[in-house]
Amino acid sequence: MTPSPHSPLPLPVVRRLALHAQALAAPVDSGALYDIVEQLGCVQIDTLHMVRRSHYLVLWSRVGQYDPADFDRLVYDPEARRLFEYWQHAASIIPLAEYRYRLHKMRYYQQGGGWWPKWSEEPANRAVIEAVRERVRAEGGLRAADFKDDRPNRGTWWDWKPAKRALEYLYNTGEFMIANRVNFQRVYDLRERVLPGWVDTSEPTPHEEHRHHVARAARALGIGTAGHIADYAYMKRGVAAPYVAELVEGGELIEVDAETAGGKVATLLVHRDLLPLAEPAADGALRAERTTFLSPFDSLFWPRDRDEQIWGFRQRLEAYKPAADRIWGYFCLPILHRERLVGRFDPKLERTNGTLRLKALYLEPDIAPEDELIADVAGAMRDFMAWHGATDLVIERSTPDEFGAKLLAAL
Repeated sequence: MTPSPHSPLPLPVVRRLALHAQALAAPVDSGALYDIVEQLGCVQIDTLHMVRRSHYLVLWSRVGQYDPADFDRLVYDPEARRLFEYWQHAASIIPLAEYRYRLHKMRYYQQGGGWWPKWSEEPANRAVIEAVRERVRAEGGLRAADFKDDRPNRGTWWDWKPAKRALEYLYNTGEFMIANRVNFQRVYDLRERVLPGWVDTSEPTPHEEHRHHVARAARALGIGTAGHIADYAYMKRGVAAPYVAELVEGGELIEVDAETAGGKVATLLVHRDLLPLAEPAADGALRAERTTFLSPFDSLFWPRDRDEQIWGFRQRLEAYKPAADRIWGYFCLPILHRERLVGRFDPKLERTNGTLRLKALYLEPDIAPEDELIADVAGAMRDFMAWHGATDLVIERSTPDEFGAKLLAAL
């Protein structure tokens, strides 16, 4: 079946295009870790680690089992470095080819923007910044833990010691970079000792920077609304709107009518590089074949409400809600089965005994636990467990009960 130019794109085609743009339609070779980050634009970092940390999990969702040390080398090994840490979609790992497009953000911090504009201007704190700068210059890369905190009373975990604030200030302004991580603690060092010489450091104009971020987001997203593109670019929708319009006018984004979940038709924007795939997606030559589990911080979920519009699936991270207010669980991983989001589970890896514990396992109400689905989810679970070094699976609760029972039987 070839879509008519006068009829809306069918919902399965919309889903296949979206998953293809996000490298989730089919398994990707584990040697393509850099290519995946480049395709997505960046990978978000987060501190939660009920299983492996999110930035590693995002890559697993696309390649299956791989050695996270291979990914770390791309970020921290001076001989292999092609990625770096900075702010993009929150704290992120970003291709070094994008470095010049973060210079405006660094300048913003240099000029007093950000979290502590007044803190960095106070004489006592300027002295702390200078002392931290000189110690790193003399000793090499250091962690916050390498600086003492002599204050008698510490507040909450946001109550950073002065040296930590200074390190973050120097990192935000671009004077320091993250040279390594030790037990997930950042190692800060001078930019000139971390940034490879081949990196372009010419500063773009504000228009060039904004247009670049919007265009990159549109390409990584594949298909969505102008608001979705802004969300993916981590920009306010009003700020991104003229750049989206510019891409539409220039033919880089194409307006199409498309079916959405719930049977409605909406006008969406498709990146021109993806539009030629609409026909093979409709004819079945381009299919979504992967069954995998997704981090709640996966880039597939960055645009607000796109999960509901395209998949009829409501993805929400509930880790920061009080336990009594959670619907699904602390750190639920959505289950992608081919072109549908079919369920989720709330995992906890017990590292000392090799047990992967699912506190809750759910299927969406309109999904039946058929044999094909169970077999595919079981295959993904085997890979997930092996990657985590887990040998046992415990399911505490399943909705429906049949889903958990069948999954355990298949394993």
